Amino acid sequence: MDLDPAACYRAVQSRDRRFDGVFYTAVHSTGIYCRPSCPARTPRVENVSFHPTAAAAHAAGFRACRRCLPDTTPGSPRWDLAADLAGRAMRLVADGVVEREGVEGLARRLGYSSRHLNRVLHAELGAGPLALARAHRAQTARVLIDTTDLPFADVAFAAGFASVRQFNDTIREVYAATPRELRQGRRATPGTGTIELAIGLRAPFAAAELMAFLVRHRVAGVETGGADWFARTMRLPHGAGSLRVELLDDPGRVRLQLRLADLRDTAAAVERARRLLDADADPGAVDDHLARDAGLGPLVRRHPGLRVPGHVDGFEAAVRTVLGQQVSIASASGTAARLASAHGSTFGGGDDVPTVVFPSPAQLAEADPEQWPMPRRRAATVHRLATEVAEGRLELDRGVDRDATRAALLALPGIGPWTVDVVAMRAWGDPDVWLPTDLGTQQALTMLGLRPEAAESWRPWRSYAQSQLWQLVLEQPRPTRRTRPSRPATKEAS
Repeated sequence: MDLDPAACYRAVQSRDRRFDGVFYTAVHSTGIYCRPSCPARTPRVENVSFHPTAAAAHAAGFRACRRCLPDTTPGSPRWDLAADLAGRAMRLVADGVVEREGVEGLARRLGYSSRHLNRVLHAELGAGPLALARAHRAQTARVLIDTTDLPFADVAFAAGFASVRQFNDTIREVYAATPRELRQGRRATPGTGTIELAIGLRAPFAAAELMAFLVRHRVAGVETGGADWFARTMRLPHGAGSLRVELLDDPGRVRLQLRLADLRDTAAAVERARRLLDADADPGAVDDHLARDAGLGPLVRRHPGLRVPGHVDGFEAAVRTVLGQQVSIASASGTAARLASAHGSTFGGGDDVPTVVFPSPAQLAEADPEQWPMPRRRAATVHRLATEVAEGRLELDRGVDRDATRAALLALPGIGPWTVDVVAMRAWGDPDVWLPTDLGTQQALTMLGLRPEAAESWRPWRSYAQSQLWQLVLEQPRPTRRTRPSRPATKEAS
């Protein structure tokens, strides 16, 4: 990853928060690295170097600044924009694949040898997969130390360390302090499987609009929410879990509560929550680009920081999108809820937390599609999709090769471009998806007096333009029963 030192230093001089997480500033005179917006005195230009990842700064011998906490910044939006090998690897590392499957498992998922993967990551990111995973474990541990009362043994376990000794050694090396010193005497309480923390994102953040979208598309039993919060269950690598996100007065943070069957799933659960909120987006770059368009500009200025609603599970997103073909949102959500109730499992419960876990690929593959409450052809499509994923011929996580997986999905009967593009946008984090056949898109374009070809100027942020168009449709008053038009046979996702 090429970094322009002059441009990076200008960002540091201006303390521009938009670059937090995009690169890191290493100060040679102090031996620490900072985020660009660190409030400390700006170092002299001859005393700094710039690194694309925290792992690269660690590998170069620098420690994390204890004032600006550079390891708690949002991730770089580059990984979703480029979707190259380095970006795919970063997403899988954040999901804990190295801890669960090792470097060989990571390389196998990406379709390359471990040697080639090491070479590419060192060239692109300044660190190999082991160093990236180590940095991610340290960052997860730091967040848990700062924001929870978990005992340190539980923190080490939840962050993915193999032992408490490894945890202590890494924390001392990365932060030049012991875990106890970082927590500064806070009293710990026994771990219960429930974790509360805050996750950071870049402002502006159109939080209310995102919550409204998620709540409108909720599947009863699996998801629930209100004006300023959203909760749902999820399948995780070591068991089930649930998350609850709640808006705060601070536009750069969201409160996250996790309930987990296994604390080893902490990092994966946090990563899924970040996906749901599109927390690594760069709203400044997106809004600056889209606001230049005469037709779209007023919408962007009305809703700055509008996110693309994400998803916690690629398979679930694909199934629900298939169920949403040519039917209303309410109908699709109702069908998904009945499917989940009949074939899913249960987890936990409690205040404002649903209990139904959406079925796994294996659970749906083993079920009889003839009994499902949907047309036979659609049931056959869902069953075939579940079978392909359950038997390992298809993967739908965020680290997939988008082009190859798109082709594999399109090869399945009953799945067309609209379905794949919705999955790419919401589950894979593709920032440049355009849905010209979507009913909501067509309605918004008509209201704005725009033609579909206008979207070409919105690249590479067409997914965010899509969100603006859907938001416009949602704001329109609903027609009364007497004037409601007949529904055209088109697909609807908004």
